[in-house]
Amino acid sequence: MNQPFEKQEKIRFKHIDYAGIVFYPRFLEMLNDLVEDWFEEALERPFSQIHKTNGIPTVDLKIQFKTAARLGDLLTKKLWVKELKNSSVICEFEFLNQKNETVLKGEVTLVNVKIQEDRQSIKSEPLDEVMKRKIMNYVLS
Repeated sequence: MNQPFEKQEKIRFKHIDYAGIVFYPRFLEMLNDLVEDWFEEALERPFSQIHKTNGIPTVDLKIQFKTAARLGDLLTKKLWVKELKNSSVICEFEFLNQKNETVLKGEVTLVNVKIQEDRQSIKSEPLDEVMKRKIMNYVLS
């Protein structure tokens, strides 16, 4: 059975606001780090290589904040595939604290794009079959 991609992240001083909880834009950075790590570690397509000619921008993002995360918390970040399309992938994600409580969850849609040589325009491009097979390892039903 397929499993989600997982990483852990410790909440540091740089993540929190004056109230002592994670400032919500930091969660978006943590999510982007999770996606970037998934592409590099699990899909063998590091951003350092992708962004020479292609990209994988986020085109839709839905987030529900459930419980505050505080300085020192250790989050387990999980990402899995809900739907694989021709040139895009819809992923779901969940961040859990050390008590196994959901801190946030949501859905992100990523699109594979080709960047023109002049870097002035982008256009969606189908994912190749090798990449689709790798992504399929993270589909949870």
